[in-house]
Amino acid sequence: MISRTISAEYRPAIWCSWLAIAVLNLGAMSSPVAAGDPVYSVATFSADVTPPVGSPLCGGFVKPVSGVSEPLQAIGLVIFGAGDPIVLCAVDWCEIRNRDHVIWREQLAKAAGTTPERVAVQSLHQHNAPLADTIADDLLRDAKSSYRIQDTAWMELALAGVAKAVREATTRRQPLTHIAFGEAAIVEVASNRRVMGPDGKVRAVRTSATKDAAVRAAPEGTIDPMLKTISFWNGERKLAVLHYYGTHPMSYYGDGIVSSDFVGIARERRTAEDRVPHIYFTGCGGNVTAGKYNDGNPDNRPVLANRVYEAMKGAEKSVQKIPVTRIAWQTKPVILPVNSGFREEELLKQVRDEKASSATQIVAALKLAYLRYSTAGNPIVLSCLHLGDEVRIAHLPGEPFIEYQLFAQDDGKGKFVAVAGYGDGGCGYIPLEKSFAEGGYEPTQAFAIPSSEPLLRRTIGDLLKP
Repeated sequence: MISRTISAEYRPAIWCSWLAIAVLNLGAMSSPVAAGDPVYSVATFSADVTPPVGSPLCGGFVKPVSGVSEPLQAIGLVIFGAGDPIVLCAVDWCEIRNRDHVIWREQLAKAAGTTPERVAVQSLHQHNAPLADTIADDLLRDAKSSYRIQDTAWMELALAGVAKAVREATTRRQPLTHIAFGEAAIVEVASNRRVMGPDGKVRAVRTSATKDAAVRAAPEGTIDPMLKTISFWNGERKLAVLHYYGTHPMSYYGDGIVSSDFVGIARERRTAEDRVPHIYFTGCGGNVTAGKYNDGNPDNRPVLANRVYEAMKGAEKSVQKIPVTRIAWQTKPVILPVNSGFREEELLKQVRDEKASSATQIVAALKLAYLRYSTAGNPIVLSCLHLGDEVRIAHLPGEPFIEYQLFAQDDGKGKFVAVAGYGDGGCGYIPLEKSFAEGGYEPTQAFAIPSSEPLLRRTIGDLLKP
């Protein structure tokens, strides 16, 4: 059992939200679906995925676990009635990559009685949280490196717990008759990380916690200010709420204290007061951070959380509620070819270099893992949930730039389009093709080739089509 040191400031909302979900689930268990109920139904699930003391965080790039500020959760819902069940799962982890992402979808699919292609697993990308890449961790282990990316044994137990929660959820379905959708602007949270100079090159990088006042003072840049909300209803009874917003979800990290950060705090506050599960998905936040409005002062975390929370409430006040007439699920597997600069021999040499820094060895292992996984012909599965003719929810891999989210909304041709990024994280950042010539941080951690952009745009367009 992990020793938790949950911040007193957030403890009431967190525990109340868990109690609210427990009460909701007990009520659902007493209301089985009967003959004559609507054709569609849903069930929600949640499971603790908080790592134990000593476990690596952020793939080993930061201090390992020494305590807990907010517990981490895997939260989601299962949709029944549209063919085999559909599973949506949001995980308070940094990333789930390559084969690990497949295993998560396989295990949740088995638990729900469906196929892996009908399961979407998205990380939220907090950094004081685990990163799963067993291929890369095994590379370090085989090289007898002292560095570790993950706690594999504990991760297997955590996934088993999530699968158990999904399996139990299938026994307490609730009729689904309506959906509601709306949006609200979040003010002073997101800002583009890439601060451009007059020469068209990146002149400064705005991190999640930007210390340089001059860099913070630069314009916001390209963002999507809107938080989008989709809720599921049984008549007048609200069953679950999904929220989508595009930014890196970190205020500060690296201190060894596990945290769901400001987006998790906002989510739990809404769940506690609403007594209905609220599920948050990080959108295309690859080139978006809170850095313009955050210098890393811990006092900023509750401020940012409150801004997200207020938008969550505002989006629900503006919702349009409609009957559920049709639910469909579309998928498309793609292979994003590996960056041509990756060389097996060079990367393996870096992994085995005992004198190399932890960052050098870990990055080399992550790159080599994607190189081997992708060149073996393993595709990444993108998916899209269609709720009637009005609503689309697209699920994308890696750390996509915000422009992909804006493109999906534009290409949706008047539909209400929500986008979740951070599915299979193996490919790293997904910049625009022009971003590589502009410079900056993200292209250095983009594991796929620059020409991935047109392929990804075509795939998004295909998924959004009726």
